[in-house]
Order: sequence, then structure tokens, then C-alpha cells
Amino acid sequence: MSGPFEERSGAVPCATPWGCWYQTLEDVFIEVQVPPGTRAKDIQCSLQSRHLALAVRGQEVLKGKLFDCTIADEGTWTLEDRKLIRIVLMKTNRDAGNCWTSLLENEYAADPWVQDQMQRKLTLERFQRENPGFDFSGAEISGNYSKGGPDFSKLEK
Repeated sequence: MSGPFEERSGAVPCATPWGCWYQTLEDVFIEVQVPPGTRAKDIQCSLQSRHLALAVRGQEVLKGKLFDCTIADEGTWTLEDRKLIRIVLMKTNRDAGNCWTSLLENEYAADPWVQDQMQRKLTLERFQRENPGFDFSGAEISGNYSKGGPDFSKLEK
């Protein structure tokens, strides 16, 4: 998981009617606001490689085909403070060029500005992994960062 990078750089959330979703190079996070006092037994959650279904107290909240593949066995959900469901999905394709533009196919799409910010964060996260001795927490990125930015791996050292 990309916790240390995320803590320094902040997440770029995509707001939805039920909460928000955001991503790192490896994971997609979904936060669903539920009525206070919700219990785990009130939740029905199905996490599959390309499908997600979530219902609370018999009411469908989310259901559909995910934007891209995930590793089904690694998906988890938790109920926090009996008012927030957090779902974590591990991406199958974990490179900076794999920036999800929506959570589900044709639903919960990030607007162009949010999408741009998500791509910038994933590119900075990739640079941080490739250069662990550098601190990118205050870095800004411009230019060619779409699809994960330039590939420096073929440059001679």
C-alpha cells in the first residue's frame, strides 16, 4: 500500500452522492457515508474482480462493473465509527498510466480537473518509488505527466 506517500501528498477525492473515491498506484479507496448507528450486519458487500455491489439495510448504494480489474481476494471493506464504510480494492495494473477515470464503467467519473489532479499525484507517486532518497511531498508537476509521465528507465546511469 502507498500510505507514506499518500500522507505527505494528500489524496485527490472524487465526490459522489454517497461519499467519495480516490486512488493510489496500487489501490482504489471508496468511502461511503452511512446512517449513524449502522451495524456490520446491516451491510451486504460483494467485491469481485470487475464488479462491486454494496447495500445497506437492504437499500442498494453501489452496484456495477468496475472501471478496471482488481485482485478480488485482496479487496476489503470495513465499517468505521458505525457511520463510514471504507472499501479498498487492489488494482491489477499498478502503473502510473493506469489512472482510473471513473469508479464504475460510465458512473462516478472524475471531472476533468479532478482527473488531471489524480494523474499528477500518481505520476509523483511513481517518481517517489523510482527515487526513494528524494522527498517529493512538496513537488509540483507540469508538462508530460499523462499516462504516468516520461519513462526514464531506459536512460543510462
